[in-house]
Amino acid sequence: MKKLSARRRHPLAAVVVLLLALAATGGLYAAFAPAGKAQADETAQSLAIEEGKKLYAVGCSSCHGTGGQGGSDGPPLVGVGSAAVDFQVGTGRMPAQQPGAQVPKKKKVYSQAEIDQLAAYIASLGPGPMTPTEEQYNTEGANIAKGGDLFRTNCAQCHNFTGEGGALTNGKYAPSLEGVDPKHLYEAMQTGPQNMPSFPDTTLPEKEKKDIISYIQTVNGDETETPGGFALGGLGPVSEGLFGWIFGLGSLIAVAVWVAAHTAKAKKS
Repeated sequence: MKKLSARRRHPLAAVVVLLLALAATGGLYAAFAPAGKAQADETAQSLAIEEGKKLYAVGCSSCHGTGGQGGSDGPPLVGVGSAAVDFQVGTGRMPAQQPGAQVPKKKKVYSQAEIDQLAAYIASLGPGPMTPTEEQYNTEGANIAKGGDLFRTNCAQCHNFTGEGGALTNGKYAPSLEGVDPKHLYEAMQTGPQNMPSFPDTTLPEKEKKDIISYIQTVNGDETETPGGFALGGLGPVSEGLFGWIFGLGSLIAVAVWVAAHTAKAKKS
């Protein structure tokens, strides 16, 4: 009887064995699963960089140099980051058709998958602003009024108050922001393309970028009304002054000519 009692298992023994088994399984998963996932991500990133390097050699190296060091026809790309590539290539500005004071927006040449590969290669050349996630430029809950204040303070000098664009010096211009993808608006603030200054998060935090994007989308939306009447393109005092000179002064001259003609006829009669 004593021998049989000695062999009897403790009531908690099964629970202890189960906990040990779960711990061992969790330990194995922690040891192998994340490492495998990280290795897979690293392999995918390496493939993207390799494919991007091939695309770069064909479409970009003639202006920007074989290693992104820049050349006589293009600036260096080391350190511009993936956000600059996604903006420039995603809006069709690159590859450029020809050198000039400013490269215009046009239909994009590469697919988004190819743009991502190009961006991965350029990002591998040096640290720079990363392509934003959808969460970063999603305007849900943004403060439109605050965005308007920020836009008028930082952007309206070039893009005018409603984002319709405007002329700059030496053949340069601030493009219209109407219909621009929110991601590209965010990237433009990140990277400062062409004549535009950059607004990193240290200068313009992510929340304020969202507010500005929300304002631009609202003020140029189809449902937005212009309480002042005919907007004249929303270009501000330049277009309004031109309208006044051409039509206002022209109308006064026409009236003066009409009065003079009728006065002459009256005198003859």
